[in-house]
Amino acid sequence: MTYDLLIIGGGINGAGIARDAAGRGLSVALVEAGDLAGGTSSASTKLIHGGLRYLEFYAFGMVRKALAEREVLLDIAPHISWPQSFVLPEGAGSRPDWMLRAGLWLYDHLARRKVVLGSAKIDLRQDRAGRALDARFATGFRYWDGWVDDARIVIANVRDAADRGAEIITRTRVERTEHDSETWQVTLSDGRTLAARYLVNATGPWAGQVARKVLGRHDAPPLRLVQGSHLVTRRVHLGRDAFTLQQPDGRVVFVIPYEGDFSLVGTTEREVETAEAPTVTDDEYDYLLGAVNRYLSRPLGDADVVHRFAGVRPLILEAGKGNREASRDFRLVRHAGVPALTVVGGKITTYRLLAEAAMKIVAPKTKAWTATAPLPGGDVARLEGETGQAAFERWLAALIVTHADYDPRIIKRLARTIGTACEPMLERGLGENLGGIFTAELEYFVEREWATTAEDVLWRRTKMGLHLDHEAKARVAAWFGEARPPVDDVPEGAPHRFAVPSRD
Repeated sequence: MTYDLLIIGGGINGAGIARDAAGRGLSVALVEAGDLAGGTSSASTKLIHGGLRYLEFYAFGMVRKALAEREVLLDIAPHISWPQSFVLPEGAGSRPDWMLRAGLWLYDHLARRKVVLGSAKIDLRQDRAGRALDARFATGFRYWDGWVDDARIVIANVRDAADRGAEIITRTRVERTEHDSETWQVTLSDGRTLAARYLVNATGPWAGQVARKVLGRHDAPPLRLVQGSHLVTRRVHLGRDAFTLQQPDGRVVFVIPYEGDFSLVGTTEREVETAEAPTVTDDEYDYLLGAVNRYLSRPLGDADVVHRFAGVRPLILEAGKGNREASRDFRLVRHAGVPALTVVGGKITTYRLLAEAAMKIVAPKTKAWTATAPLPGGDVARLEGETGQAAFERWLAALIVTHADYDPRIIKRLARTIGTACEPMLERGLGENLGGIFTAELEYFVEREWATTAEDVLWRRTKMGLHLDHEAKARVAAWFGEARPPVDDVPEGAPHRFAVPSRD
């Protein structure tokens, strides 16, 4: 068989392109060297946002595009995303009040809003959010963006691509490619050779390396590799709001309610030479704790940090611009003389637009379709005029009533992970409880989501690695035939109630 399109890379961009192409009737293969979303796409700050701070660099077009797309993603993936409010405190060293007001006014009006609310000035001495902050922060602003489970949106796109006929090959590396007058011959690490008419290199931080060493092309633009590190801490929030904290160096650090029991702190911007095995450095760790503790009424210490992770973002190298100013927009590079392109840059918020742009090159006579098609799991029935978010909340409430014999927390967790796919699972039964996660879930992740290890399940298909104790993780590892659970840095005794990411 000769595929119309072969995609190298199973992160968010490769997944989005595979879904879009398969839905247009192309025969598609996606090849990923590791696990789906195993790199940058599971190590982000997990936001669907326009990028408020990019307005300072006059990136109005990019912000407008991302803000419009924010509404689309919240609508088509309501099970793994939701609107998220952010509190931006004012204080000594922060941007002037007039600048914040102007920026937030633009942020509210650059694109049409249907789900996400507008911004407002707040009194932190009266507002619940202010209780977590030091008393010297008296005023601020509340504005809105979106939150998404980054790894799960990758999985949902790949699942849909496969349901539409795409072949998904994981844990397999593309070793080399050769192009004759009509097709590419693509040799894989397992010895297979696939034929394809068009190649897309969507390998994120490795895009330049793959272009040169695998495709034999030297016309991809150079990338700046920037590591973003995150800490997961005890929950510092008293309500639903996240915090956007301005720093003396001009950057902002987010503190986001995470997985019910925790807060997610990020991110840094440290230039690195390679994307291999990113690790939170001591300097980054200290920077993030210091950034948060400038604001909190109860500072965080080492004992409050339960997990940490880092990912590497590929930014387009632009002369004269530092990491803060470098564009987060994407570029599609058409390689001269051959039917192939390399994807550079981009972010989760605009992955679907990137896929549409790629299809205009690969299959220009086909029609776009993904803007209104719910992702698997988010395909709940809607009333006339109802948004995806409202429809999902109504469906979830009914599901809890229908399955009153289950703990509602279990239903919410499953619904916020696999969406509508949990309905038949609840009907059949969840199987053995391994200490907070059930064997029916593990079977589903293996059979439907290409999971092959305990790590795939505990840290990407779910975030249960944060909630399960060591014994439960060992049971999951044993189920996969592994001798021991995946290494992590969650200390014994950390909170582990088996909760869904909460809005409360």
